[in-house]
Amino acid sequence: MSNMKNHSRPHLAQGVRLQWDELRQQHLLLMPEGALMLNSTAAAVLELCDGRRTIGAIAQRLKTQYRGETLEDDVRRLLIRLSARGLLVERD
Repeated sequence: MSNMKNHSRPHLAQGVRLQWDELRQQHLLLMPEGALMLNSTAAAVLELCDGRRTIGAIAQRLKTQYRGETLEDDVRRLLIRLSARGLLVERD
């Protein structure tokens, strides 16, 4: 996914899921070998990674939530890091 483009359609890899942890009051990305604690921004991005939305569409949707910030590069960097760990896959 290192060549991720605005038209890529990311989604969580098989066996990976996003979950709210009530005890910690934090989103977690659960995987077979453990869990990754997420900040609210990363959770907002991953909630939109359904394999249908493009990176450009995800960034555009978050733009209203984060007051007009340009987010495409930040979204792409996050998704590349998660993909490198095998937590995310993409559809072109």
